[in-house]
Amino acid sequence: MKRERSVIENRRKRILEMMETRPEVRVDELSEILGVSPITVRRDLQYLEDNKQLVRFYGGAAPSFAVGDNDFEDEVQMYRALIARYAAELVQDEDTIFINTSSTALQLVDYLQDKHVTVITNNGKALYGNLRPEVNIILTGGELRHPKEAMVGDFALRNLQTVYAKKTFVGCSGFSLECGMTTENANEVNINQLMVDHSLEVTYILADHTKIGKNSSFISCGIDKITNLITDEKAPAEICDALRERGITVHQVSRADTFKR
Repeated sequence: MKRERSVIENRRKRILEMMETRPEVRVDELSEILGVSPITVRRDLQYLEDNKQLVRFYGGAAPSFAVGDNDFEDEVQMYRALIARYAAELVQDEDTIFINTSSTALQLVDYLQDKHVTVITNNGKALYGNLRPEVNIILTGGELRHPKEAMVGDFALRNLQTVYAKKTFVGCSGFSLECGMTTENANEVNINQLMVDHSLEVTYILADHTKIGKNSSFISCGIDKITNLITDEKAPAEICDALRERGITVHQVSRADTFKR
C-alpha cells in the first residue's frame, strides 16, 4: 500500500512540475507521458483541483489562480472554467443536453463527474476531448468551419429539427438587454436559435463578464426568450440588476468558488 501511495504521489507531483513551465496540460498528453489511463489522469487532476493546486477545464487543466493574480487573460479563463463547472452542476443524471460551439459550454462536459448524459452538439472540438463511456456525444454533422470547428449549414439544421433536449447550454460573443444573445458568426445563428427553441425544460446562456453589455453582429436569441444567465462576479451590477427586473435568473460565480466543490 505504501508503495502504491508513493507511485500516486510521485505522479501527481510530476504533473505539478510540468505545469510550472506550461500554461496548461492536456489529459491525453499526460496519459501518454505518465503511462496511465485517461481516467487515472482525470482522477489525479480532480484530486489536485480539490486541493487548490490547479483548475480543470475540458480535456485538461491549468495552474491554480492566486487571489492577487492580475493577469487579465488568466482571470478570464478562470471565470470561464468556473462558469462551466457551475453549469455542469445543473445537469442531472440521464439528461440530454444541447451545447453550441462555445468553448465555455463545452468545458462543462469535463465536470459531469460520472453522470450519464447525452450531449448533442455542433462543436467539432468535442472530438478532441477525453470521451468517457458514460457521456454519449452526438454530433450534428454539417459544414465544418475553422477555427472554431463549428458544424453549420442546412445539413446540421435538418438533423436538429426533429431533436429536443431537456436543457440547452449556449455561449455567445455578446449579451445585452437591447439585443439579448449575439454572435459574430451569421452561420451559427439558426442553429443557436433551434437549440434554444428545442429545449424542453430550460436554456442557460453562458457569458463571462467581458461579454456582458456587449453586442456582436448577429442576434441568436432575443432577451424575451432568455430565462437564465450564468456569468461571474465582475459582470456589471447595473446590468445584472436590470436583467433580474426582467425576470431573468442571473447566476454569478466568484473567485472564491475556485476552491469550492
